[in-house]
Amino acid sequence: MTALAGLRVLDASTVVMGPYATRLLADLGAEVLKVEPPEGDVLRRAGQGGAMFAHLNRGKRGVVLDLKSPEGQAALRGLAAEADVLVHNMRPDAAARLGLRRQDLAEANPRLIVACAYGYGAGGPYAARPAYDDLIQAAGGLAATIGAARGGDPAYVPLTLADRVVGAHLAFAVMAALACRERTGIAQEVEVPMFETFADLVAGDHLGGLSFDPPEGGPHYARLMSPQRRPYRTADGWIAVLLYTDAHWRRFFALVGREAELAEDSRLATHAARQAHIDHAYGRVAEALLERGTAAWMACLSDADIPVAPVNDIPGLLDDPHLAATGFWRRVEMPDGRVLRSPAPLGRWSGTPPAEPGPPPPLDPAAPALWSQPAGRP
Repeated sequence: MTALAGLRVLDASTVVMGPYATRLLADLGAEVLKVEPPEGDVLRRAGQGGAMFAHLNRGKRGVVLDLKSPEGQAALRGLAAEADVLVHNMRPDAAARLGLRRQDLAEANPRLIVACAYGYGAGGPYAARPAYDDLIQAAGGLAATIGAARGGDPAYVPLTLADRVVGAHLAFAVMAALACRERTGIAQEVEVPMFETFADLVAGDHLGGLSFDPPEGGPHYARLMSPQRRPYRTADGWIAVLLYTDAHWRRFFALVGREAELAEDSRLATHAARQAHIDHAYGRVAEALLERGTAAWMACLSDADIPVAPVNDIPGLLDDPHLAATGFWRRVEMPDGRVLRSPAPLGRWSGTPPAEPGPPPPLDPAAPALWSQPAGRP
């Protein structure tokens, strides 16, 4: 028994955001049926060997439908009639053409939750525009904030960050709508737009003094904007250290034999002073860390209960001893015979642990447009 056993999720989304949300649900036991066009989700052809597609769609079943045809549209609506949740990332006009709004499906399935994930919220001037992760990082203020922090041009995070953050919000919205349905009997359509969701994320850290009307200062959280907030060089490599509390600062300066400096330098003496002179404070840390090697720092900082972490590259994650000890990496047999190394499902569950991750679905035009398990009451 898994947490979401019996939940039927019809996934008509593509690329990253929607599939990430539905993978989170599949990881916890929902039956997720992924709908693909005859040529397949475009992500099947992205990256090395379709790795992103495999990670985002593991544990799902698949069905191939041509939604440009009346037959494909009818099959999709038939599946929705027996689903708990329909997730799609079609813009409102496309969803209306295909009859995938809740108002189109409610007569056949009054309990259906429809979760719509797209770029910009309905009613605004951007509503009809296409959106992708890069565009939302830019429009949402992150690219400019990174540029300002680095003292250079706007830049993107090399990660589909907006897609995944908004995808997690989408999964949360689906679960909230299901909880509401179970408590009240109300089934509804939920819109989770990328721009608004991601703008909230960025503004939460960086609206700063502009949060108030009238403003009480400019934007940005100074500590996060410091060019010294970065992994630090050691005598032989790199390390991540965060001195946050007064106790952390005292213990660190004691370790490096600079207790007097911490007491005598007014820019370091208190939390408020360090925040006001964060570049200087972090600069002193960076200078001290050059004096020893990474392994020595990892040992002595850990012993002193000072927050410290290694600077892993991507291959390093596969060999990380903590991830190995917690069983983070799972081996998933792929339909084509390859083995996928994929992260474990979310968290630890005392009563309804997730099953082992299953493979992503093959692109099989002959796969039946049917649910495989009887519906439950999640």
